[in-house]
Order: sequence, then structure tokens, then C-alpha cells
Amino acid sequence: MHSHGFVRVATCTPCSRPADVAYNTAGVIAEAKKAHAQNVDLVVYPELTLSSYAIDDLLLQQALLVRVEEAMGEVIEASRDLSPVLVIGAPLKRGDKVYNCAAVIANGELLGVIPKSYLPNYREFYEKRYFAHGRGCEDLWIAVNGEEVPFGTDVVFAASNLPGFTFGVEICEDFWAPNPPGTMAALAGAQILCNLSASPITIGRADDRHLHCRSSSARSICAYVYSASGHGESTTDLAWDGQGVIYELGGLMAESTRFDLEPELCVVDIDTQRIAAERVRNQTFADAAEAHGRPEDSYRRIVFDHAGVAEDGALDKGLIRPVRRFPFVPNNAKTLDEDCYEAFNIQVDALMRRITATHAKSLIIGISGGLDSTHALIVSAKACDRLGMPRTAIRGYTMPGFATSDSTKSNAWKLMEAMEITAEEIDIKPAATRMLEDMKHPFAGGEPVYDVTFENVQAGLRTDYLFRLAGQHSGFVVGTGDLSELALGWCTYGVGDHMSHYGVNAGVPKTLIQYLIRWTIQTEQFSNVCSDVLGAVLDTEISPELVPAGEDGAIQSTEERIGPYELNDFFLHHTIRYGQRPSKVAFLAYHAWRNAQAGKWPDGFPENRKNEYDLATIAGWLESFVKRFFAFSQFKRSALPNGPKVSSQGALSPRGDWRAPSDAVADVWLEDLKAGLPSLK
Repeated sequence: MHSHGFVRVATCTPCSRPADVAYNTAGVIAEAKKAHAQNVDLVVYPELTLSSYAIDDLLLQQALLVRVEEAMGEVIEASRDLSPVLVIGAPLKRGDKVYNCAAVIANGELLGVIPKSYLPNYREFYEKRYFAHGRGCEDLWIAVNGEEVPFGTDVVFAASNLPGFTFGVEICEDFWAPNPPGTMAALAGAQILCNLSASPITIGRADDRHLHCRSSSARSICAYVYSASGHGESTTDLAWDGQGVIYELGGLMAESTRFDLEPELCVVDIDTQRIAAERVRNQTFADAAEAHGRPEDSYRRIVFDHAGVAEDGALDKGLIRPVRRFPFVPNNAKTLDEDCYEAFNIQVDALMRRITATHAKSLIIGISGGLDSTHALIVSAKACDRLGMPRTAIRGYTMPGFATSDSTKSNAWKLMEAMEITAEEIDIKPAATRMLEDMKHPFAGGEPVYDVTFENVQAGLRTDYLFRLAGQHSGFVVGTGDLSELALGWCTYGVGDHMSHYGVNAGVPKTLIQYLIRWTIQTEQFSNVCSDVLGAVLDTEISPELVPAGEDGAIQSTEERIGPYELNDFFLHHTIRYGQRPSKVAFLAYHAWRNAQAGKWPDGFPENRKNEYDLATIAGWLESFVKRFFAFSQFKRSALPNGPKVSSQGALSPRGDWRAPSDAVADVWLEDLKAGLPSLK
């Protein structure tokens, strides 16, 4: 995991008692040892960990302050034999002022101390009675147990031997402020922000914390590790829930069990390479850093050797991280219906705009009985319904060729009839035969030669008919080709799934199309008869149906040729959205797909389709994907018709998300894959 830029972080809710410094210190050390056993790199404790938070005027007692400083020494000493970096809270005195501080400890050393910038002094809070604020504390030092260490809000911490392990710290109220100091730490280079919090629990406050953590991680393009005080704090007037949450780029990665009576570590692996890639892509982040005086030049960078890195770099710590098998498919059960509605209606609304802009009197679609044309048809039907156009304005054509099966042809007719569109059939076999004869192709002479020319004659004729029909009926051709096919170049240039007047599926990968069709069935978007046909389409083998079935009856299978779409869509997401190296994509795919019984599946996903793949299979199909995506198919993407972007995970329009040369080579990516996977050496 370290070789792929992952950093294992944890929030910690230790055992604590009000003002019992010895007890609290023992709790800190006990959880640090547990974190060490779990190969955690960074542990974030609650606010004022050593003293407790809700002890009011006891925070100004000299005996307590002296004992806290001694306890700090005990934690530092205990950390010599532990690998995690510890971020603990403590009231510390500097000069004539007491500060609410976060202390960063690693490998027997106190690396630095960060004071809290914003002190709440409203409602139940009274921190200005005890503490001085840390705003303006820059380029300062503090003596702790006789040792001078950096003190201030102008510090970030970075591991010299683990790129990406760079973090900054803020304390509780700091991230409730309009200008959180953590934002500046992120602009200074911190990829992980830590928040030590007390935050008493009241109804709704947990949601507020989620809101701020999610917002901070998204806006500052970072991971956000938040740890709040739990059971053990004083309940004189308040209660505590011990909430720990970890976000990355706006996504919730892990959260603790609230109101737990036992100490708890909430552990997850953060992808710092993903964060770094997003910052490089997002020029607004760089502009903000420049607009705020380039904090990376003024902040002190505290560099340390991280004890958790194996000297030979070969320690396998596994991966503690949710990895989505279907990154393009909505995965939040609470918002599933809303997400599917939104994805579907992005296509519908885009098509509606194209209809009104062109004053089209008809929509021309080739209906094959397969997934893509089916989805294009239901999108078109919904667009017509919303515009008040009769569905008969949709002209669907099934165009059987030499390999069209009875089942897909039957599904095509049933679907067109259920949708109540204008339905016709054009048999392309005579025209295809004539063209093959004119070309003196062996098939025309009776030989069973099913080469690319044989396939493309059929694809080309279908497109030619559709374009001519569009002119005849004052309409335009609605494209059926999807994002997955564009990624792999699995389409015939200039015709077939590649070409149309408007590519309504161009931003939708195959896995999302399958899920959206399931959603239309489950939410009864169309009649029961139509839903039955949609279910039959979902159960049909994905095939271009351009080559006749073999003697054994086996039909031409797309996924046997180019790989499972569920794997290809996984590869595609991590390649175009975050620019991940193929070796890392393989690492992620292995952890996502190696065990069908582990991890989460999309809500309602069919049991009989829950597949798993070993590393050799993943690596083989990934190598195929790399060759097709980088070295073969760009010339097709460079000549795409218009089509809407649907998913924030990415699209391939040369006018939008993806710009690349058509004559590039894949050598760099293939070399990385082979170097990163021993099985391919």
C-alpha cells in the first residue's frame, strides 16, 4: 500500500477521566500500541486528550499544567517503539499564556505544537476564559520538558520516506470558522488535515460535523481526519459521543461507532496519490495558493523519518479501504433513486434540447434488442413525453443481418411495440450480399470468411440506412454507442455505434446503462409489458451479432473478446478521472474484485452476477485495456458527435474531459504495469 501512495490513518477515542492525567496518558499509550499492531501511520486523538476538555477552571491549575507536560514526556518516550505518528491534545503554557494545543509526536520525538486559532466563547463554551488564541503565532518555538520545538499555525509535517504523507492540524472550532486555518495548511502542501475536537453532542450536531468534514476535504482537495471526545468526559452539563470520521475528496471513507463505552480506533487507508493528482488537475487550487501568498513558501515544513515504512519497502500491509467495484454506479443506498433519476434525466434533458434546437420532427434509432439501443430508446421516449411529442415521432428500425438472433430480434420488436413508437424492419442481408459481391469478398462466393470487412459491411449499411432515413423523415439519428465502447475503440469508425447526429449514450458506461435499465424497471418508469422486455434485454449476452453462431451454437461474445465490462469500466474510471498508473489500478482492482463475498455491491445487484477475478485475470485484461485505450482507439474519440457528460467520474469527448493525440503509443503504461506486477515480469 505504501508503494501506491496509501497512508493508513485512524481516529482514536481513548479511555479518559476528567483531569485524571495519569489515566488519560495510559489510555493514549494503550491505543497507540493497538494502532502500531494494525500498521497505522497516523493517529488523531480528541482535543485536550491528556487533561480532558470539560474541566473548566481546572485548566488554569498549575498542578494540572505541570502534570500534563510530564505526561507529554511519557507519551514521547513510549512512542520510541511505536510506528504511528501521534497527534494528541494538551493545554500547554508558553510564556504567560496557556494555549489549547495539538502536539505531534513520532518515534520518540516531539515534532511540533500547533495552537488552536479560534476559541469558542458562546453558549456552552467559555474557552477565552482559559486560553490564548493561536492566530498570528508564526515562526515561534515552545519549550516542552526543556526541549524547544516549532510552535505556531504555520507548520505542516512531512515524512521524508513516504511521499504524500504530509499533514496539517487544526483544532475543533477552527473548522467552524469562515476561514479555517486548515485550508491554509492544505494550500501549503498538507494532503491530510487532522482535527482534534471535543464537540459535545446535541441533536443534529453529528450531521453538522459530517457537513464540515466533507466540505473541508472537498474544497481543500485533501483527506480530513476528525476525532471528537467520547465517553469519559465530564457530563456536568454536556454529553459526548466520540464521533470519528474520515473523508477523502468529499467522500466518507470511514466512521466510528458513536456512544461506544470502549476505546476505539477507526482505521482506513488514504490515497495521497489520488489527492495529488486531483490538485494538479484543479488549477483553481493552485490559483488559490498563489492568491494567498504562496503558503508553501512561508510555512515551516517539519520533515521526519516515518518509522512505519519498511526499509526494503516490501512490507505488505494489505488495504483497509472501501474500493468501489462499480465507480460509475451510484453506491449510496439513501440517495440511490435520486442519483439514478439524475443520471437518466441528464440524458433526457440533453436530448430534449437537441430536439428543440433542430426542430426535429422525428428521432431515428436502430433497435438491435441489445443494451445500448434499448437505453437510447427509453431516453428518447421519456424526452418525447416531456416535450409533449407523440412517441410515434420515434422511428425505430430493426435491421437483421447475417448473425441476428431470433431472441434479440424478438426483443427489439417487443420493445418497439411496448413503447408505441413507429416500428419498421429493414433486412440488410441483400444489400450486404451485393456489397460483398461487388468487393469480391470470399463470403459472397460461399466461403465462411467472417473477417473485419464482413462485420463492417453490416455496421456501415445500418448506419447508412439510418442517416438516409433521418433525411427522409426530417429528423436526426440518436446514437447508441456508450462510453465503454469509446474507451476500448469497440466501434467501427464513421459508422455503427461510433457515428450519429447526437450520441445520447456517449457519457454513460456499460455498467451504468445496465443499472439505469434496472432502475427504470424498479421505479416503473414505463408499462409492465415494457419492463418485462427490459428485463429480457438485461439477461441477454452482450454481442455485436455480426458473425454467425458457430457449429456449437455459441454466439459472438463481446466480453470474451475485449474483457468484462465491469473490469474495463473500473480501469477506465481510475485512468481518466485520476490518471492512476496501471500498476496501481491493478492493485485497486485486485482488492475490489478478488472476493465476491467481501465489500459492498450496488443496491439490488443480481446475486448470479456477483463475479470475482484473480490477479492474473485482472492483469491480463488490464494490459488489453491499456493497449486499446492509449495506442489504438483515440482516433475514433477525436471524431465523436456531440453527446452529454453524465458522470463526474469522467467522459471522453475531445471537446470536454479528454484530449489526447491519435497517434500516441502505450509503452509507458505497459512498462509500468509489467514492472509493478511480478506475474507479468
